[in-house]
Amino acid sequence: MSNVEKKTGRERGEEWWQTDIIEMRPGVIRLRGYEIQDLIGRVSFPAMIWLMLRGELPGEEQAALLGIALGAAVDHGPQAPSIAVARMAATCGVGINSAMASAINVLGDVHGGAGEQALAFYGDIAAAVDEGVTLGDAVMARLDRFFAEEKSYVPGLGHRFHPVDPRAPRLIELTRDFAARGIVSGRFADIADAVEAEVARRKGKKIPLNIDGATAVIYGELGFPPPLTRGLFVLSRSVGILAHAWEQSQQSDRNKGPLPREWLWAYTGTPVRPFPQAEDDSN
Repeated sequence: MSNVEKKTGRERGEEWWQTDIIEMRPGVIRLRGYEIQDLIGRVSFPAMIWLMLRGELPGEEQAALLGIALGAAVDHGPQAPSIAVARMAATCGVGINSAMASAINVLGDVHGGAGEQALAFYGDIAAAVDEGVTLGDAVMARLDRFFAEEKSYVPGLGHRFHPVDPRAPRLIELTRDFAARGIVSGRFADIADAVEAEVARRKGKKIPLNIDGATAVIYGELGFPPPLTRGLFVLSRSVGILAHAWEQSQQSDRNKGPLPREWLWAYTGTPVRPFPQAEDDSN
């Protein structure tokens, strides 16, 4: 008889979804071992995110820095695909949850994934430095490999809309402040600065850090792995998505598409042509 067959139905049921995150039964809710009533009113939302993802409560300053990064990326207006999708979905008469889900589902590698890519990029450089390579050499080697193999935009740099992303310098300034007080090390801020400087040297012009590169610095400083960086961006942008979906739902527009009705798309297909007649249609 197998071990599975020896277990009772209750034992099998209890182990079916094993989790270290939550314990719950009638009258009891514990998150990572903490009673929910002890957390309520004492733990901020960023600290709760940290606890759920990391298993331990952060320090007050760590939670504050996490909250800064989350707050910086909440919205970028209807020119951002996720926000536009939320608003269009709302005009179709769907509920707010469906409008939000539609928007979140377009947060992929291109729109929403650059923070994860930037932190992975920084992490490669950090690993090389840990092995004894100088920061400058590690940055040059990683960029050499990037341009040889990937031939794309360096993640975390440049912005299609802003000559200088107004969010990034402030985020780096605050990261430096937290590093000066010993809350974080500052090594990811150093890496981002070195990447920005080396790309400028190679391109002959500065391509400034953007929101993805700056928040990746903070998430790296706080010890989050790259895949969670994307999830954290989704949490952050969900705030703007909710605000825009709600605002649009209070307006009278119906089936509002991506362009005003008087502006139509460019048709590039076959010119107008007659439908071919069958031979028995000639009479």
